[in-house]
Amino acid sequence: MEFREDVLGAPYEAAELTLRADEEGEVCATLVRRVVPGAERAVLYIHGYNDYFFQTNLADHFAALGFSFYALDLRKYGRSLRPHQSPNFVRDLAEYDEEIDEAVRIIREVDGHRQLLMNGHSTGGLIGALWAGRRSGRGLVDGLFLNSPFLSMPAAPAVRTVGGPAVIAIGRLAPTRVLPSTLNPHYTHSLHKDHKGEWDFDLTLKPAEGFPLFAGWLAAIHQGHRRLRQGLGIDVPVLLMASTRSIATTKWHNALHHADAVLRADDIADQGPRLGRHVTIVRIEGGMHDLVLSGEAARTQVFAELDRWLAAYLDVASVGEQPVEEKA
Repeated sequence: MEFREDVLGAPYEAAELTLRADEEGEVCATLVRRVVPGAERAVLYIHGYNDYFFQTNLADHFAALGFSFYALDLRKYGRSLRPHQSPNFVRDLAEYDEEIDEAVRIIREVDGHRQLLMNGHSTGGLIGALWAGRRSGRGLVDGLFLNSPFLSMPAAPAVRTVGGPAVIAIGRLAPTRVLPSTLNPHYTHSLHKDHKGEWDFDLTLKPAEGFPLFAGWLAAIHQGHRRLRQGLGIDVPVLLMASTRSIATTKWHNALHHADAVLRADDIADQGPRLGRHVTIVRIEGGMHDLVLSGEAARTQVFAELDRWLAAYLDVASVGEQPVEEKA
């Protein structure tokens, strides 16, 4: 494993993590890092569905707090997607444990960070929460920050009318069967600077129309939700954030800039207590699905609430209280 300059440019580096091969052949994940010299704290970010790490404003905020920042592009996503692979495809969300375990090992044992926060967005929030539940009692992470985690199915009729048992059965018999996609392209358009947003990212890695929706992947999500309903028993503090409202539309509407256009925010908040015994739930007025990419007022609230929680539960000083390195 060797870190080299990432596609984002300095100070970001990336290393390929070689994983066990599957039925499609070779598999890898990509660990991106931005190391803060002398930092004892680190954060590990896990992206959502149809996504990859590009949210440098999030990394900037953590770096200002004295955190080294790490992000995983999971197998078959973003930097890790290879031509022979079905994009985003897994049969079980526990498959991601392999790259998460290795990333945590590198952060703690190789790079020597004593405190680790896991930060998951959307599907990455569900994946990270399930992993944390399975790893409870091992002291691998000190807290979770979940940004609009995928804890419940969206409102789209095409998803909700296909019940969990039916999808799970299809996923077992025909895991690579392509199902009708419910991804709203207007959500990506609301983010990207070439459309109606303010952010720049690679539309080949995060296409507006999304990648094919495989039955096996959707079955894995249903199984993850079933496990969540039983209670995950996460043994570290959890901060869960969601917008105050959601929007379901097949046409462009300016409200897409001020609501969750992917998941039902109320459902996310309702499922929060099942994560563990110590869960803080915060609703963000005007928040988009990826809360850190929301409009300025909403994302300012996100970072303020995050800082308040970090100070209370991880003993992290605010940006203004961080020690200033003396220059020679």
